Amino acid sequence: MGTQLKFKRVLLKLSGEALSAGSGKLYDDAFLSKLADVVRRCLDLGAEIGVIVGAGNIWRGRQGKDMDPVRADSMGMLATAINAIALQDAFCHAGLDARVMTAAELRPYAEPYSRDRAIHHLEEKRVVIFGCGIGLPFFSTDTAGALRAAEIGADVMLMAKNIDGIYTADPQLDPKAEKIDEISCGDILSHGLKAIDATATAFCMEHDIPILVFGLSDPENILRAIVGDHLGTIVTPTNGNV
Repeated sequence: MGTQLKFKRVLLKLSGEALSAGSGKLYDDAFLSKLADVVRRCLDLGAEIGVIVGAGNIWRGRQGKDMDPVRADSMGMLATAINAIALQDAFCHAGLDARVMTAAELRPYAEPYSRDRAIHHLEEKRVVIFGCGIGLPFFSTDTAGALRAAEIGADVMLMAKNIDGIYTADPQLDPKAEKIDEISCGDILSHGLKAIDATATAFCMEHDIPILVFGLSDPENILRAIVGDHLGTIVTPTNGNV
């Protein structure tokens, strides 16, 4: 019997920084190639994958502290479109069919976002990469990921980060911080944990979307997450198991 999927349709949230893999460049070609290979293997198992990507390798709205915040966020949304096209290129080089869909119209470069078209692409085994967040300022790509996960009917939102899960405190600042294996959305909000944007957490709680937070130092973790290996931190919408 072949490997069984725990989650068939997933929304994978990648940070912009992940694309540089600590190389000091905007993109690390070796990392993108390995990421694409892992995504291909997930598709071969029958998974359907939507991806939303941040822009931290290019621009963060808070960098423009003296700018109008709406303009600063507009720059960030455009930067996510650049990253989405970079991912598309990596996936296509790996032999995958990948489509970029953006919340803001960029017709020469991407399809305008449509829920029905996105689901159609997923059913046709295409990777769908969502750019420009939700097309509005003041909302993070975490929140955009939660929204797209709900719209496409994802079984889970996979949040690939630069640490291997959620901790009781920032492990880089507090040596006593302990890793949490499982926590509810409500507890994240009540304890003020910052691993996931509060708006995204509340949205996932309301719409019954589990979140799996794990480290992306090894892209193989994406495959491990989809087949249900124990890793990272599972965030349940309610106080129960996924």
